[in-house]
Amino acid sequence: MYQILTDSCCDVPYQLLKELSVDFISMFIDVNGQEMVDDLGEHFDIHAFYQEIAEGALPTTSQVNVGRYTEFFKQYAAKDIPILYICFSSGLSGSYQSALQAVELVKEDYPQAEIHVFDSLAASGGEGLMVYEAVQKQQAGVPLSDLLEWLETNRLTYQHWVTVNDLNHLQRGGRISKTSAAIGGLMNIKPIIDVDPQGKLRTLEKIRGRKKALQHIADKIVENTGEPAEQVIFINASGDNDGAEDVKRLIEAQIQPKEIRLFPLGPTIASHTGLGCIAVFTRGPIRK
Repeated sequence: MYQILTDSCCDVPYQLLKELSVDFISMFIDVNGQEMVDDLGEHFDIHAFYQEIAEGALPTTSQVNVGRYTEFFKQYAAKDIPILYICFSSGLSGSYQSALQAVELVKEDYPQAEIHVFDSLAASGGEGLMVYEAVQKQQAGVPLSDLLEWLETNRLTYQHWVTVNDLNHLQRGGRISKTSAAIGGLMNIKPIIDVDPQGKLRTLEKIRGRKKALQHIADKIVENTGEPAEQVIFINASGDNDGAEDVKRLIEAQIQPKEIRLFPLGPTIASHTGLGCIAVFTRGPIRK
């Protein structure tokens, strides 16, 4: 049997990953000079983190380095357990390259180690949904080679539809200019964001008003969900549970998916979106 691994950018609670027998490596977040470990809620208090952002904290994040990846992979290589690591998008972080370098180092000590680093080209619940579905296939008896082939074929079918409430965090991260943030704030503009085929964020539309923006992403999910009765949808939110519930209701008013699961937006992603981000993930047409 092979081991599926991921990282804390998948924004799936640690309890669920534990149920799925998925191990993960944590990202680090610096908040007011204090380094914190994103352990997907096992010890990290996400609600206290949201409160710090509300009070003006400007957290920063750091990618996983080669040394930490090496130790992470070695514990399985030493037991001759094949590894499939589903990684945060290479379009958003250098962690993917660090993981590839770590594989080479591990193989110096364990030449026969089977380690596959798979670039999800996805983020947050998009990565999480990919991990979730990979586990379903593993549990159904799909061999590792076949699962890798399936992931390659379906990687770009993972849809990301996101809106944010605070443009200042996008401006701080270089996603928009100071002028755009200022004008957008005055005009109550809410960007609609997705992830492109290279795994990078892009702004597709600008909607005036929060209510209209939430309706828009719900409509996009409905439009881009293939075979709804068989599809699980993930919704991640940073401090706006009511908004997440609203989007869930808007989706269910139009289609009846197999399940919709609501999770907090993790601190790594929330550091770059601020509070009030609503991100919805499904599977559908290939991203273009």
